[in-house]
Amino acid sequence: MEIMRRKPVEQAIRDSEEPEHKLKKALGALDLTVFGIGVIIGTGIFVLTGQAAANYAGPGVAISFLVSGFACALAALCYAEFASTVPVAGSAYTFSYVGLGEFIAWLIGWDLILEFTVGAATVAKGWGGYLDSVLATLGLEIPAALSNSPVASAPDAPVGFFDLPAALIVVAMAMVLVVGITLSSRVNQVVTALKLLLVLAIIAIGVFYIDPQNLTPVIPPAEPGSYGETALSTPLFLQVFGIETTFGFLGIFTGAALVFFAYIGFDVVATTSEEARNPQRDLPIGILASLGICTVLYVVVSIILTGILPYDQLGGDAPVADALASTGLTGFNFIISLGILVGLTVVVMILLLGQSRVAFAMSRDNLLPRWFARVHPVYRTPYRLTIITAVVAALLTGFLPLNALGELVNIGTLAAFVLVSISVLVLRRSQPDLPRAFRAPLVPLLPIVSAAVSFLVMTFLPLETWLRFGAWMLLGVVVYFLYSKNASRLGRRQREGSANNDA
Repeated sequence: MEIMRRKPVEQAIRDSEEPEHKLKKALGALDLTVFGIGVIIGTGIFVLTGQAAANYAGPGVAISFLVSGFACALAALCYAEFASTVPVAGSAYTFSYVGLGEFIAWLIGWDLILEFTVGAATVAKGWGGYLDSVLATLGLEIPAALSNSPVASAPDAPVGFFDLPAALIVVAMAMVLVVGITLSSRVNQVVTALKLLLVLAIIAIGVFYIDPQNLTPVIPPAEPGSYGETALSTPLFLQVFGIETTFGFLGIFTGAALVFFAYIGFDVVATTSEEARNPQRDLPIGILASLGICTVLYVVVSIILTGILPYDQLGGDAPVADALASTGLTGFNFIISLGILVGLTVVVMILLLGQSRVAFAMSRDNLLPRWFARVHPVYRTPYRLTIITAVVAALLTGFLPLNALGELVNIGTLAAFVLVSISVLVLRRSQPDLPRAFRAPLVPLLPIVSAAVSFLVMTFLPLETWLRFGAWMLLGVVVYFLYSKNASRLGRRQREGSANNDA
């Protein structure tokens, strides 16, 4: 069946060596780990932690981070096996092409386009929130019409015409990426070191301002209520079982579905596998190390924030700034907000990087027009895709609110985790002798549990997010059958081979 044709691992590697599509190998284990940490520590911890605590989990948001971290850890082991076995740009798209076939690979690639592009827009929106906080400390203010989207994130949230600062940071980071991966890596190393210092400073200072009463009860009791003005805002799980409560034990999982965004990063490491000097060794290190370090930091910081300020006061766009402002340390608050602003800048850059590499791999396979896959003659980067991605992300962040963007990213990422986990099982059966520098433990149990846990977390996202995701994926199916199926490079090779055999 044509749509289930699989790309041989050897062919995937050969395609990556073609001169006109070859990327520069410049990243080591440290670079990859820092890339992971650099993108993981961002909007999730600095913005979405407050929303998850205020609306879903209370102080139990720390447990929400553990739930999401557990789901990511399982998927990370599957990613590490694939990334070390198939060191080609494209992440879950390439892995699925090898393991599950072309149609599934197309769907997951289409899904990743959504994840990374909307992810960059989401982080840019968080960046704009902290820019407002920094400027307010200096007595300055950007007009509301130019610093807010026309769609409100909450009934009492400000609205404007277009979020210009958020859009501009996307464009600026795209320019850095076009110049080259080495520069991008060096910029990321410096800024990630700054972000780690900021997180440690928040912990070191904030621990002295914790009020134990703010942390009890850890899990606020369930109470009757809804998650929005319409039923579409209610998590799918609660819809299915007819549950009409907020907070409580189920609120932990709803919070986990939102803060899951905080962990998006280690899969970005997998997208850079073709630019790693020693991918078989360095990729598993980068993926697992970045995830482990950030999980510990997330749990501690979430405890600090909910300990400083009652959880119902953390629902703004800059919860860290709000918590620190309540301590009276105005100068410290300014420094931290400024540092977070710089840190989020690099997260935007890395998510743009991930999207351009996935679409680059799809274009190289002719599933997207091959014109996109051209690399810059001097910088050796996929500059066309980078520019297009930046334009789309800038428009999204300018016109849409933060919460809608973040939830859409989460469902796309979790869907990718499910398919990658299944792909590990399929490839173990179809090609058991394929060299694997890293092997996920407890197969087949671990991939099955990984897929199940990721799907469970997905069900705690709002029904409207499922509908938006379904519409995007349906559009992807249409594009595949109208264009990609016939244009496929692998399909053309197979047709040519069949014609030669018939002759």
